[in-house]
Amino acid sequence: MQVKSIGILGAGKVGIVLAQLALKAGYHVIIAGSGDPAKIALTIKVLTPGAIAVTKDETVRQADVVILALPLGKYRTIPKDAFKNKLVIDAMNYWWEVDGIREDLIDLRISSSELIQAYLPDARVVKAFSHMGYHHLHDEAKPAGSSHRKAIALAGNNTDDLTIITEIINRFGFDAVIAGSLADGIRLEPGSDVFGANVEAKELTRMIAHFYSTQRGKEVRTARGLN
Repeated sequence: MQVKSIGILGAGKVGIVLAQLALKAGYHVIIAGSGDPAKIALTIKVLTPGAIAVTKDETVRQADVVILALPLGKYRTIPKDAFKNKLVIDAMNYWWEVDGIREDLIDLRISSSELIQAYLPDARVVKAFSHMGYHHLHDEAKPAGSSHRKAIALAGNNTDDLTIITEIINRFGFDAVIAGSLADGIRLEPGSDVFGANVEAKELTRMIAHFYSTQRGKEVRTARGLN
C-alpha cells in the first residue's frame, strides 16, 4: 500500500503538529475538527498551509491513512461507518480532566486501542504517536540517519500494517519501535514509564521490555490474570 494522503480527526495541538509533520513529509493532508470545517479553516490555513479542512466523513473517505487525534472520551463521535478497510493510527489517550471519570476507558484488561478497534471493527487500528508530547513531536523530528534521533513506539496486530506505519513514522522524522500487539499498546498509555518518553530507540525498547517490572505493569498483570 502506497500512502499518499493522511487524514487527521482532531484539530487540537496534537492534530496540528501531526498535520505539520505530514505536510513536511510530503503527504497530502486532510483535517477535520469537531464541527463545521469553516470554524477551523483559518487556523488550518495559518498553522498548516497546504492542508485542507473538511468534514469528518470527508476526511476518512479521502485519506489513505487516518490519524485519530481526538480526546479519547470522544471516540464515539467518530463516523464508524466510513472506516471500512481503512488503516487507522490511534494517537489518543485518556485524560480524566478532559474525558471525565470513565470506567470504560480505564479497564486494565484491555488497551484503549483495543477499545477503538472494537468500535471500528471494519478498520485496521495501529497505536502510534501517542506517548510523546506534542511539543517534542514538533521539536524533535529529524531526517533518517541523524544522530540522537528520537523514537516513536507503535503497536498493532497486523505485520503489514505495522510496516506501513513504520514508514510514516520514519518520514515524520522519528525511528520506530514496535511494542507488540494492540493489547501491548497499554505499555504506551498514561501511567506507564513510556508515556511522555522522548528518548532514542535503544532506550525506548528497554522501557517497553521492562514494563511488567514496573508498578503499572504489575497492575496490568493482575487485571489480566497474567501472574
